[in-house]
Amino acid sequence: MKVRRFLKKAVFFALIGFISFALVASHGMTNHKLMANIPNQQDCLMTYSLGKNGELTQRCTNIPQTVSPTPSTQITPNLNLSEKERFLALITNKLPTIPAPNTYEYILLRAYGSAFLNQKPEIKLPPKVVFNNEQETKQFQSTLTMGKVNGTSNCYLQKSAADALNIAKLQVQIPLKSGYGASDCTRNFATNLRFWQKYANNNTLEQVRQGKETKILGLVAPPGASQHLWGLAVDLRVSNEAQKQALNQNGWYRTVEYDIPHWTYVGLAPDKLAEFGFQNKVVEGINYWVTPL
Repeated sequence: MKVRRFLKKAVFFALIGFISFALVASHGMTNHKLMANIPNQQDCLMTYSLGKNGELTQRCTNIPQTVSPTPSTQITPNLNLSEKERFLALITNKLPTIPAPNTYEYILLRAYGSAFLNQKPEIKLPPKVVFNNEQETKQFQSTLTMGKVNGTSNCYLQKSAADALNIAKLQVQIPLKSGYGASDCTRNFATNLRFWQKYANNNTLEQVRQGKETKILGLVAPPGASQHLWGLAVDLRVSNEAQKQALNQNGWYRTVEYDIPHWTYVGLAPDKLAEFGFQNKVVEGINYWVTPL
C-alpha cells in the first residue's frame, strides 16, 4: 500500500511540474513573438495616441526601407572587334557624333580622344572634340564638379580626376610642371588660344586641318581642342618609375604622343587599357597609351 501511495504522489507531482513548465514556455514564446514584432525604437520615430478604450498605443512612423545597391553598368569590350572598332564602339555613348575619317575633327579625336574611354559615371565629357569659342567652353565647364589638387595654389580638375591624383600624390611626390599654377590644370579657351599662338599660327592650323602637320599636336593643342578644357588633363614633372606607377594605378596615363608632361585621366586600371582598344607606344623611350585611330 505504501508503495502504491508513493507512486501516486510521484505521478501527481510530475504532472504538476510538466503543466507549469508548459505554461512558462508558452508565455516565453508568446513574449518572444511580441518583441519580434516591435520595431527597434532606435531606428524609429515613435508616435503615441489614445485608443478607443483609453489605452496608450505607440507606432513607428519611419521604418527604414531596405536600400538595394545601385547596379553597376560595367561595360565589357567586345574582344572580337579590332582595336579601332572596339574604340569607336565604346565611345559612341560618350560622343553623339563620331567624326568622319580624314576630317579635322577625326584628327583631333585620334590625338586627344583617349579621355572618351573614361567609364566613371561621374565624369563629364564634351559633346564634341573641339569647342568653337569661349562661350561654348564656358557652357560645358559650368556643368563640371571640380576638385582641388592638394599642395597647389589654384589647380582644379574634375573632382574624380583630382581625387585620383591626390591619392597618387600620397604615395609619392608628384609636382606640377610649373610647380604651382592653374595653367597646368583646367584651362579656359583664352589660355588654350594663347598657348597655340605662342607655338603655332593660322598657317599651322590649316596644315593640321589638312592632315599635313600632326606632330605639333604633341606640343600644343589647337584652340578649343585641349583636354585641359575638359578638366581631365594635367601637366606634371614625372621623372621616376615610382611616380609613373602611382599615376597609372590611379587611372592617369600619358596619352598624347610627344607631350611628355601631359597626363590624361582615363580612369582605367593598367590591365584594362588594351581591352578598351588602347595601343601601347614607346616614342624616344617614353611610354604612351594612344588611341588606335
